[in-house]
Amino acid sequence: MQFLLAFIVAAPLLGAAAALLPPPPGLKGRSPEQAVLRHGVTVTGVILAAAIALTLGFDHDAPSRFQATTDISWIPALDVRIHLGVDGISLPLLLMTALLFFLCALYSYFKFPEGPSPKAFVALLLVLESGTLATFAVLDLLLFFLAFEMVLIPMYFLIARWGGAQRQAAAWKFILYTLLGSVVMLLGLLLIGVKSGTFDMVALATDNGRELSHTTQLLAVLAIGLGLAVKTPMWPLHSWLPDAHTAAPTVGSVLLAGVLLKMGTYGFVRILLPITPDGMATFAPYLGAFAAVGIVYGSLACLALARKGSKGDLKRLIAYSSVGHMGFVLLGIASMTPTGVNGALFANIAHGLITGLLFFLVGALKDRYGTADLDTLAGATGAALYGRAPRLGALLAFAAVASLGLPGLAGFWGEMLALFGAFDPAGGLSRPAFLTYTAIGAFGTLLTAAYLLIVVRRVCMGDPKAGPELAVADIQHYEFAAWTPLAALTVLAGLWPALLLGLTDPAVQKLLAGGNA
Repeated sequence: MQFLLAFIVAAPLLGAAAALLPPPPGLKGRSPEQAVLRHGVTVTGVILAAAIALTLGFDHDAPSRFQATTDISWIPALDVRIHLGVDGISLPLLLMTALLFFLCALYSYFKFPEGPSPKAFVALLLVLESGTLATFAVLDLLLFFLAFEMVLIPMYFLIARWGGAQRQAAAWKFILYTLLGSVVMLLGLLLIGVKSGTFDMVALATDNGRELSHTTQLLAVLAIGLGLAVKTPMWPLHSWLPDAHTAAPTVGSVLLAGVLLKMGTYGFVRILLPITPDGMATFAPYLGAFAAVGIVYGSLACLALARKGSKGDLKRLIAYSSVGHMGFVLLGIASMTPTGVNGALFANIAHGLITGLLFFLVGALKDRYGTADLDTLAGATGAALYGRAPRLGALLAFAAVASLGLPGLAGFWGEMLALFGAFDPAGGLSRPAFLTYTAIGAFGTLLTAAYLLIVVRRVCMGDPKAGPELAVADIQHYEFAAWTPLAALTVLAGLWPALLLGLTDPAVQKLLAGGNA
């Protein structure tokens, strides 16, 4: 188990280095480009297999305990250690990350985005995978920061070199926002390490903030929370996200929504809740307020983009929907209750699966019609997917109703539990304020349903014979292979939520109890 986790974190880096080397003569296939894309599928597939093996070997009777741990001294002078481990909180995120990277590599093998050589693309994809997996596996604050920052450069180049229109501006906006947030976050992490005498996240969580003064906790939450909020992204620090999603290639959008946003919310749960509980209790009402505004703001922005004549881009619309969905995650965290935090973790996974599928589908629409403009897709020569590509239309409708939180699908449980957590927040938090946030969040669910149903009506319905006859390909075999796991897991998590909550709940209970667990 120790070897498996270390292998999962380190192997993508080795694979990235190998991707830059010339392929062996016997493995070139039809071309070197095909060989390197196949290499990406192989490496991400091996990582996924290792993550599944780690999940099967995980002691599900003790999900609150860190397992598969490695603890090696790295920089003794600073007491920085290579400390790895997974519990019920991080294991689902680790597994989902490995799955999404494999599906993106598989999709890219058959549908490579327009841009430079695949060599650099595959190498950057694997470096990005290593950074995201390490973020969910490391248990040292400085290692967490290094892993957190490791993803920025690969994602910048994926957007800037393989993206669409205005990709350079979007990539620069992404890197500047996240780097500025990270600088402030580093100051907060160093403050905790200096004041407590250790960077070990397990020791700090067990201490539960007893060695940190109230002022230190406030400063740490403000600094670290700002960096995490940019990555989440929390309103009003979200403005880099729509541009990045709109410009990114399809697989870049899938990974940005499905994995990178989760790094921010994971940091709130793993670092701020257990290590600075008093500081979090002070800022929780403000975090809840920003979350509630983000829920409504994201939905209203989507409604504006979905309106006829607005020339709304579907990728941009799905990006704004992420602002709203991540608002529910932050609201659950702000409640500081087991119910709310479990809801936040569940919503994290549900959003990764559903929004990843939506970006795959929108990318496929753009490939077929040459545009993601909603007015064009819904015009006289509109998509009319139910008539022209019925399986594609049905899957788009499925992903939309999953995203709006239909009971029985994954999107329902996380948002419901987050609202329940906000309805009855932790002791010491203002109940009237959180009741207001709950009402605003519930209203946000209605707005979410409105814009997603408008999108389905405009894109999927209509007369397929109106206007010039268009030959539109239905779901291809490689698309079926890349999308089916996401749809199946969305149904599985919706019908059997205990599968995920059974992992997260004991770990959340221990995390919130701190040293009293």
